[in-house]
Amino acid sequence: MSVLPEVRDQSESYALLHLVQGAVITQAISVAARLGIADVLADGPLSAPDIAARVGSDARATHRVLRALTGHGVFAVRPDGRYEQTPLSDKLREDATDSMRGFALLMNHPTLWEEWGHLYDTVESGEANLPKLRGMGALDFFHANPGYAKVFFEAFGELSTSETDPILAAYDFSGFGTVVDVIAGRGNLLAGILGQAPDVKGVLYDSEIATVDSPALFEAAGVADRLTIEHGGYLGKLPAGADAYLFKHIIHDFSEADAVTALRNAREAIAPGGRLLVLEYVLPENNEKHVGHTVDLWLMLMLGARERTRAEYAALFAEAGFELTRVVPTGSPISVVEGIPV
Repeated sequence: MSVLPEVRDQSESYALLHLVQGAVITQAISVAARLGIADVLADGPLSAPDIAARVGSDARATHRVLRALTGHGVFAVRPDGRYEQTPLSDKLREDATDSMRGFALLMNHPTLWEEWGHLYDTVESGEANLPKLRGMGALDFFHANPGYAKVFFEAFGELSTSETDPILAAYDFSGFGTVVDVIAGRGNLLAGILGQAPDVKGVLYDSEIATVDSPALFEAAGVADRLTIEHGGYLGKLPAGADAYLFKHIIHDFSEADAVTALRNAREAIAPGGRLLVLEYVLPENNEKHVGHTVDLWLMLMLGARERTRAEYAALFAEAGFELTRVVPTGSPISVVEGIPV
């Protein structure tokens, strides 16, 4: 009589395998986004051959991608074999509110994959690898590769836009007289602030090329009469006398020295009793899962920059002449880190 071998617990091994193979799911989601599968399913369920016919792909291969993604909650399959939308796949639609299609497309870009292949070098050296790989800094590389830059900034633009409503719901801007949004691009958040707080004036501060479309944005929002646009660089002298200076996803891009310089510029410009508002991912002290930890690796790899904890922001603020007063969480992963001039 044969004796069956003892069955050992392999759950940890396969849990790790699931994480290791996450890159495969990333690619599958990116393919679905590029084909526009979520868009063709917006009107109702379809079979894999019908989907393939509409998006111009191979029916059998399309079925296999859909089958894999269904197991992760991206798409669902009906008893009759037709595939349908889920709350997750709905966010792959190009016109969806809070769409993540742009990010899915970015994560499939070969330039990005090449860069992430050098994460080991960054961890080994402690230095950003993109300048070594490309022979230039990140901004110069984007200028030299406008096609990739378009995909990259559209993806992060989508993500940033999705944070606007949670910020406006969590933080009351109505008590300010003038808000200066520093390196704000087109100014989506500032337009939202002025729309929510009708007595507030806004100053959009960024380069001329970054703000070329801003007047139309603020006109469409009905707040152009309370907006001033001033041009300057990342570490330039800021418009003086406002009672709120806002940095959204800017400070985390800087080296420590440049971050201090940028905040000292705000300290020099701010009115008495004003507020410094840094909008970033504030890392939890206990290392729990947070999107900020992932973005922190991007910053390390590409820029040699970093995300910070509350304590680290308090130290940064103090060096620049501010006292951190509170961290206001929002309904998205971003928080408002508030400080007052010392």
